[in-house]
Amino acid sequence: MATASDLESAMTKFTKGKKEATSKEITKWFTDAKVLTRKSCSSNNLDIAFSKFKTKNVLHSKDLDKLIAEVAKAYANDKKMSVEDAIPKIKDLLASTYNPDFSSATKQSKVGGVDRMTDASKYTGSHKERFDESGKGKGIAGREDLADNSGYVGNYKGADTYDATH
Repeated sequence: MATASDLESAMTKFTKGKKEATSKEITKWFTDAKVLTRKSCSSNNLDIAFSKFKTKNVLHSKDLDKLIAEVAKAYANDKKMSVEDAIPKIKDLLASTYNPDFSSATKQSKVGGVDRMTDASKYTGSHKERFDESGKGKGIAGREDLADNSGYVGNYKGADTYDATH
C-alpha cells in the first residue's frame, strides 16, 4: 500500500517540486495513473472534487487524501467495488506514477503539404526575407516596414521638422 510520502513525492514530480497543484496538474497526474476511466469516473468528477478542496485555485498536499476519497466514490462505482477498496487502489496507482508522460504532446505534422508549408527554405517574396539560411526566423529584424512612432501622433513622418518659431 502506498504511503503518504510516496504520494507526496509523486505529486511533486507532477507539480515540478511544489507542495500544491493546479487543476491541470492534478488532471494530468490522475490521467497518467489511469485513475480516470472515462466511464463513470471522468475528469468531470475530478474537477468537481478539486473545486471542493481547493484553496486559491490550488490543492495543497494535505488535502490530497480528501480528494482521493471523493474521486474514489466514482471510481468504485465504475469498477464495481467498495469505496474502502477503491481508496488504496487509487493511492497505489498515483504513487506508482512518478514520471509525467509527455509522449502525447502535439507534434508537427508532416502529412500532405504541411511539410512544404513549414519549410522556410522554400519561401519566396517578402516571406523569404523573414528567415535566415537555416530556416530560423529573424524576428523583428526580418520585418522591413517597421512603424516609426516617434512623432506627436502615430505614423507622423515629419518628426523633428517643426520650426521652433511657430
